[in-house]
Amino acid sequence: MRKLLLSSIIVIVAIVYIGRLSYLQLMDSSNKNPLDDTAIKAVYDYPERGHIYDRNGELLVANQPSYDVMLIPREVKPLDTLEFCNLLNITKEDFIKKYNKAYRYSPRLPSVFVPQLSKREYAMLQEKMRKYEGFYIQKRSLRHYMTDVGANFLGYISEVNERDLQNNTYYQSGELIGRQGVEKYYEEVLRGQKGVKFIQKDRFNRVIGSYKDGIFDTLPVPGKDIALTIDHKLQQYGEQLMVNKRGGIVALNPKSGEILTLVSAPGYDPQLLVGRKRSENYTRLYYDSIAKPLYDRGLNAMYPPGSPFKVVNALVALQEGVINERTTFTCYHGYRYGRRAFMGCHCGGGPRNMDSGIYKSCNTYFANTYRQIIEKYPTSAEGMSAWEKHVESFGLGNYLGYDLPSGKKGSIPGAELYNKIYGEKRWFATNTLSNAIGQGEVLTTPIQLANLTATIANRGYYYTPHIIKKIENDTIDNKFTTKHRTTIAPEHFDPVIQGMHDVYNKGTAQWVRIPEIEIAGKTGTAENFAKINGERVQLTDHSIFVAFAPVDDPKIAVAVFVENGYWGSRWAGRIAGLMIEKYVKGEVTRKDMEDYVLNGSLEEEYAKPLSGESFFINDKRDFIEWPTKKDTLDNQLPRDKPTRYPPE
Repeated sequence: MRKLLLSSIIVIVAIVYIGRLSYLQLMDSSNKNPLDDTAIKAVYDYPERGHIYDRNGELLVANQPSYDVMLIPREVKPLDTLEFCNLLNITKEDFIKKYNKAYRYSPRLPSVFVPQLSKREYAMLQEKMRKYEGFYIQKRSLRHYMTDVGANFLGYISEVNERDLQNNTYYQSGELIGRQGVEKYYEEVLRGQKGVKFIQKDRFNRVIGSYKDGIFDTLPVPGKDIALTIDHKLQQYGEQLMVNKRGGIVALNPKSGEILTLVSAPGYDPQLLVGRKRSENYTRLYYDSIAKPLYDRGLNAMYPPGSPFKVVNALVALQEGVINERTTFTCYHGYRYGRRAFMGCHCGGGPRNMDSGIYKSCNTYFANTYRQIIEKYPTSAEGMSAWEKHVESFGLGNYLGYDLPSGKKGSIPGAELYNKIYGEKRWFATNTLSNAIGQGEVLTTPIQLANLTATIANRGYYYTPHIIKKIENDTIDNKFTTKHRTTIAPEHFDPVIQGMHDVYNKGTAQWVRIPEIEIAGKTGTAENFAKINGERVQLTDHSIFVAFAPVDDPKIAVAVFVENGYWGSRWAGRIAGLMIEKYVKGEVTRKDMEDYVLNGSLEEEYAKPLSGESFFINDKRDFIEWPTKKDTLDNQLPRDKPTRYPPE
């Protein structure tokens, strides 16, 4: 009886095990990962990355074949290491380092051993790969740039790092991912979906065929092509104009928010970040801490906006009802306030209304205007909060929401900041008066100023700036077609636009007029200070210009910053006019201006000691280096010297 019971138990257990194994193998394979089986090898088939075009259909970025030497550490057999290293042009130390890195990642999964072989290297190596078990060649594509401009917004691709692998399970070690620009922002659109084939091996590690007749295999899905809003010819021209200069040019279509050009100078050829020398070239660009070619000044550089910001104060004052277009203030070659403070002015003096205040860029007019806004309210804090709300409705002090992965939000000060600096109810409009002329705590990026200019051109609304125009078989985000309205009523824009138009007709930009194009613009010159070793040092002023054209039917709004460029019309004004003429007419007739800019250089200026990015903090004349934190603003100097404000 006991023998029968024992035999029955053994039979029942065997049946249960056999049944369970049969179920797992035959019935429940749908959710099983083939790679859980050590006898299964995955071979990936990488799709071509989507092409990138400009707004007119010109191809900017295509693909070229590339070959990676792949490694599966557990399959490596003894080999002639020296011969293999000579074929790959690497050292024995490199071999050991790369092998150990791949083994740490996974002994079973493939890793890139040597990336991006040339066609010649591939041809030499292919016929000998059978000698090196555990290694094989994987074909994929690299970027091929059809242009030598636009590297700042195009971005580049490179191998995934450990952080990428942790954050996204789609990627395997050695695969490529978009970095910077549209390559990063539209990575999932451009990359497509890789295909995979599962290969089964026997116990001797020999390939015996496709796993389960390929039921788990997938085909690659090519990346989608995209078209950018960029005008390639205008981008090329802008980069030519900025040779031997530092700064940025941003041009928008006011009617859509499309970015027509995004120039950051100095730039670099995007082809430098392709191929086996990509790492070497990137390191050289990254450590250039003087010119900063990898730093996108159009999106990240924060400057005092200078006089272009005056038009914002004019609009806020009109909306608040504290002035009208006929309100007049008399300029005595500057504005005296407080006990000893004096804001200089170069407008020539005399009575100024809104029109002449704008086209003459009168500091006195806008100092009075700003005070009227703040002092309308019972306390300075309430007045500053009202002012801040209006200013921020133009998209200032905000990231704007454009479709590029980098950017700074600038700075629009509020009551909270001044309460922290001075104490509650211990400050007045005069303590913040530099905000009246776009200095003080106000900081903007070039793309923000271009968007501000587009908003004025539209009489009070803007679309989120964006660089995507079309995605193959897809739609773009509807946030790019949604209007954003300011707090300023549309009727208040006409007198301000007239003043900006007169900047060209009889004001600070009359010498840089463009024939047959009616332009509205505003010159600006921002003081450039740094605090070096505890001392305030004045550097050469920044040159700034904003403009849109034609006045009655705006097609382009542009902002130009030239670091250490002296005054607004000297460099930025000329560049803005040339960019507008190039876009509107398709050709340039102001050859005198073009020759001046193309042949001009600020390299000697940049070679001077202490030249660099800086900004001044507030009306109390303390100047510090950028970047900083707002909690450092409590170290102020007494206001005991007249303020020097540069000419336009």
